[in-house]
Amino acid sequence: MTVLALAVAGRGLVDPDEPVVHADDEAVLRGRAAFETMRVYGGVPFRLDAHLVRLAASCERIGVEPPEPDEARELAALALTHAREPEAVLRFYRTSGREQSSSPRLLALVNSLPEHLEAMRARGIRLVSLLGVRAEVPWLLGGVKSTSYAVNMAAEAEARARGADDAVFVTEDELVLEGPVTNLWWRLGSELFTPSLDLGVLAGVTRDTLIELAPALGYSVRAGRFPLAELRSAEEAFTSSSVRELMPVVEVDGNPIARGPAAEALQARLRHAALG
Repeated sequence: MTVLALAVAGRGLVDPDEPVVHADDEAVLRGRAAFETMRVYGGVPFRLDAHLVRLAASCERIGVEPPEPDEARELAALALTHAREPEAVLRFYRTSGREQSSSPRLLALVNSLPEHLEAMRARGIRLVSLLGVRAEVPWLLGGVKSTSYAVNMAAEAEARARGADDAVFVTEDELVLEGPVTNLWWRLGSELFTPSLDLGVLAGVTRDTLIELAPALGYSVRAGRFPLAELRSAEEAFTSSSVRELMPVVEVDGNPIARGPAAEALQARLRHAALG
C-alpha cells in the first residue's frame, strides 16, 4: 500500500518520509501503542466513531492516555483532504511516548487500498489452522489492537509457507478463535456462526456491522464456542475485516468449502451501508 498522507497531532501534515516517532518511544522499544484501521468510502471513514471508541479502550488496557475524539477526527480530516483519494485506508496510531516521559503521540496515516483484494475475493481464500491463545484473562489483552503484532504477521507468513492465503487461530482443544487480522464466520442453513468475544477475540467493527445487517437478509447470528470441525464442515465460510471486508473461504486445512450466498449478499449490503 502506498502512503498518501500523514498527519501528526501538534504538527499537522508531515512528509511521510520525515521521522515522527523517537527511537526511545515505547511503541518502538516495547510495542506499547494502540492502533485502529478502517476503510474509507467516498472520502468518509466507515464507522469512525466506533473505531475511536475501540482505540480508546485499547489505550486504556495498555496504560496509554486515549486521544481526544475531536482531535482524532480533525487529524483524520486533515490527512484525508490532503490525500485526495476517496477510496483508501485510514489508520490511527497512539504511541505511549518516550520512555522517560508521558507524552503520547497521535498519528493519522492514509494509505491506498491493497491492489489484490478484489482478485482474492473473486477466487476465495484458503485457510490453515494454527495454534492460538485463548485470551480470556485480562492481562493477555484479548481484543486489544496493539502494535505488538509480530505473532500475527508470523502466522500469516506460516500460512503462506503452507500453501494457504491466511490462518485461523484455534485453541489446543481446537476451538475456533479468529484470524491474524480477521473475524471468522460460517453458515449452516440460515444460521451464521462466529466465535464469541469471551474467547478474547477482537470485537471487529465489521463483525458488529454484519450482526446488524444479517437479519434483514434472513440470517440469524449465533456467537459461541465452536470446534474447528464445525468450520471445516460448514456449508459456507468467510472472514471479515475493515479493509478486506468479506472474503469467502474455499478451503480449511485442505478441506474444500463451497461458496455460498451469505458472503455475497452481506458484502453487497456492507458496501451499501458504507456508501449510504
